[in-house]
Amino acid sequence: MASGGVSTAGPRGAFGRMRPLATEAGLLAVLFAFYRWGRALLDHGPGKAMENAARLWEFQRSWLPSEVEFQQWALGWEHTAFLANLYYVGMHFPGTTLLLVWLYLRHRSSYSRVRNELVLLTGAGLAVHVLFPLAPPRLAGIGAVDTMLTVGPSAYPPTADGIANQYAAMPSLHVGWAILVAVAVVRVSRSRWRWVVAMHAPVTVLVVVVTANHYWTDGLVAAVLLAGAMAGAAAIERARRSGADDAPEAPGPAGPGRPAGDRPDPAARPVPSGEACGDPPGGQRPARDDLVPA
Repeated sequence: MASGGVSTAGPRGAFGRMRPLATEAGLLAVLFAFYRWGRALLDHGPGKAMENAARLWEFQRSWLPSEVEFQQWALGWEHTAFLANLYYVGMHFPGTTLLLVWLYLRHRSSYSRVRNELVLLTGAGLAVHVLFPLAPPRLAGIGAVDTMLTVGPSAYPPTADGIANQYAAMPSLHVGWAILVAVAVVRVSRSRWRWVVAMHAPVTVLVVVVTANHYWTDGLVAAVLLAGAMAGAAAIERARRSGADDAPEAPGPAGPGRPAGDRPDPAARPVPSGEACGDPPGGQRPARDDLVPA
């Protein structure tokens, strides 16, 4: 009888451990599908997007460097266009996915906060796409070179099936997601390698301009939206913790009728082995290099 109970508990226990991971994978799949559907739905052609591009170009020329001049300077180096295209195409989704996987496996307590920030940022970005369709510099007729067309690889092939809305440059979710990756890694990790990962944000800012996919303003708006998303995620976390604190406590194992003298003394806690050996209390040991395999 005992052996039969063990054989049935194993699969159930394994399913229970896998259920949170399956739930998170499903939520991220829904987010990606919503992102894809939203961008396809918002692709209404170049008319309004070209008008907005002309207005934006005129607005920012007096206080920001010219994207066209910066691109011409950057393309003076050989292979710059190809490497910038490769980074633009290859780091957007994979880099953000790697961040979420790393947080889930190594820093579970920070995972939900970053996931909420990503969801809020992406939703806000899609809303701006609706309100302000924008042609990127490479399509705006301002003299920028379309490096993806001339050199490749391109993020906008003919068979993109709607995910590649070329008239949704505002805001740059490439920049927004890259800043989120950088901030999350620096905030969570204590590894010396976190600063290398954080370079993903400034590199992405330069790449989106070199490839003529975005204006400087697109990145600035993305940063503002990310700040709002972080504030929103922090509010969600505070509300969640407040709800948990207000929940009624379950009766202790002693039960309500146990004499007070028989209850364990809170001060008489066992001494952790680390403290007994002279380690700092609370397990405050130097952090592992958690950005590389142990």
